Amino acid sequence: MNAPSESFHGLAVAALESRRADDMARLITKHGGQANVSPSMREVPLESNVKAVDFAHRLITGEIGIVIFMTGVGFQHLLDVVERHMDRQRYLDALSDIVTIARGPKPTAAMKAVGLTPTHRVPEPNTWRDVLTTIDAGVPVANQVLGLQEYGKSNSSLVAGLEARGAQVVSVPVYKWGLPESRTALEENVRAIAAGERSVVLFTAAQQVINLLAVANELGVYEQLRQQLGNLVVASIGPTTSETLRELDIPVDVEPAHPKMGALVAAAAAESESILARKQRVAVLLSSPASDPHDQQAPWYHNPFMKACRSEPSDVTPVWLMRQAGRYMAEYREVRAKTTFLELCKNPQLCSEIMVTAVNRLGVDAAIIFSDLLPILEPMGLDLEFAQGEGPVIHNPIREAADVDRVLELETVDALDFVVETVRQTRLDLPDDIPLIGFAGAPFTLASYTIEGGASRNYLHTKTLMYRDAGAWQALMERFVRAVTRYLNAQIAAGAQCVQLFDSWVGCLGPDDYRRYVLPYVSEIVAGITPGVPVINFGTGNPALLPLLAEAGSKVVGIDWRVRLDEAWKTVGHDRTVQGNLDPLVLLADRELIRQRVQEVLDQAGGRPGHIFNLGHGVLQQTPVDNAIALVDAVHELSSR
Repeated sequence: MNAPSESFHGLAVAALESRRADDMARLITKHGGQANVSPSMREVPLESNVKAVDFAHRLITGEIGIVIFMTGVGFQHLLDVVERHMDRQRYLDALSDIVTIARGPKPTAAMKAVGLTPTHRVPEPNTWRDVLTTIDAGVPVANQVLGLQEYGKSNSSLVAGLEARGAQVVSVPVYKWGLPESRTALEENVRAIAAGERSVVLFTAAQQVINLLAVANELGVYEQLRQQLGNLVVASIGPTTSETLRELDIPVDVEPAHPKMGALVAAAAAESESILARKQRVAVLLSSPASDPHDQQAPWYHNPFMKACRSEPSDVTPVWLMRQAGRYMAEYREVRAKTTFLELCKNPQLCSEIMVTAVNRLGVDAAIIFSDLLPILEPMGLDLEFAQGEGPVIHNPIREAADVDRVLELETVDALDFVVETVRQTRLDLPDDIPLIGFAGAPFTLASYTIEGGASRNYLHTKTLMYRDAGAWQALMERFVRAVTRYLNAQIAAGAQCVQLFDSWVGCLGPDDYRRYVLPYVSEIVAGITPGVPVINFGTGNPALLPLLAEAGSKVVGIDWRVRLDEAWKTVGHDRTVQGNLDPLVLLADRELIRQRVQEVLDQAGGRPGHIFNLGHGVLQQTPVDNAIALVDAVHELSSR
């Protein structure tokens, strides 16, 4: 038999499989890995199981009308308990007369071994959510007494979901999880993982994670093991195990399309080398000390932009332009003609070259990394394409509450290493006295792209989910909060002196909806940013949101052109720095009008410290480059003090 194309190429692989430990070792070896398999758990039947016996009596007397079997081992353990107290066949006949639900192939096989066929079989990936989906598709449970065979520990989420659908749940515990009788191999694996002697770890059950950490704690290597789990490849067999890992703040790097052991090993073998290389690359990028925002010796510290962020006076009003490196520049168009936009965003050298060229040509006081709002969505499970003539398209949008589970946690920035490298490279290539701005999309804008699948006029799908399912909306927004916070802090660690949140689509909301559905999440991001680093909170489209943008806590509030700058500044408070706010279309006018409008904005600022001149949105591609240069020159000349 030919060796599989997926290979670990000699990597040391730890696995915690118990029942099929030998099969796991063979699979790892077959895929070119050094197998280190240590059984980590065993099922311990409950010695005195009154609940199981009571369940059987209630089943036989017709009180229970639906039973859910969660595991094959659990089905067999329950049968073993029942037949010690009553007639086995009578119990099986009672099961055959009611609705039975098997959570996947293993309980189905256990039932068929004793002549039973489940009424319903839960499809892959066999999570508790899939159990509820199966019930919603055709199993009326309202006002029904429902037996739930549990395994290891109670699943409170499943029980709550069943009760919310009107079922009276009778939980039937049949065994608990224990550590293996011999722990020698497990302890050896734990010590090796903690010492950095394993490159990959495979989890085939959620309880393995808990037992691994418990043994590490007993051995005194808990912290070392947790640290190493972030450095190696963590592969999970499916959503249930992944959920436990993420609840314990352990990043999941690999999860196969099908929750089977063979698929797990093959997927890990195919991806481990590239994942490890990416992790090591990001570790190197982030290993240098971040810019200290309080370092008064840093050349950029006294730049007018940084002074304005701190509301300090400076010789001139600083100016930079959103989308200052873009299609209006011939140099950008020349580069862009040779590659797709997404490929360009993933080329740090080109991204740096484009931005440094723009900074030098325009004479602005700050640079912003060349990237886009949406690459963060790819490692979160969204299929992103920048379609020719259509802009960004999400091919697997989130439309229903259940779809939110498809949005993965951005547990590390490993998959966004190209952005981290772009920050580092741009910081190296820029003049030392020019500060660098990192950025990310704000949660509402990212959620809107994710739900709508692209541009939208009325945000129909976004607002439908937002209004109809507060729990799903909260889950989605909190996922983006964690992702954006981690992403921006990584940019800061790589060399950014300031970060901006772009909420390009939030203007479709009124103030009450912003306060209810957006403000808590933006506030959480701002609070989570590296202390001392200025945050620019920019939302466009509705000036009525400005007080709320300021309430989110950022030092700088971006202003679009739909409101006078003086009125906006009064609204957000003069203790804040403001950024803005020339209409981008003014740059299509003649130089005299551009100069006049620059003066008007400066007059509204009144020379007060803490004004960063910018457009109210990005430079349009039709803008003559010389007009952008004239704008920057006019700001510097007219604001000179």
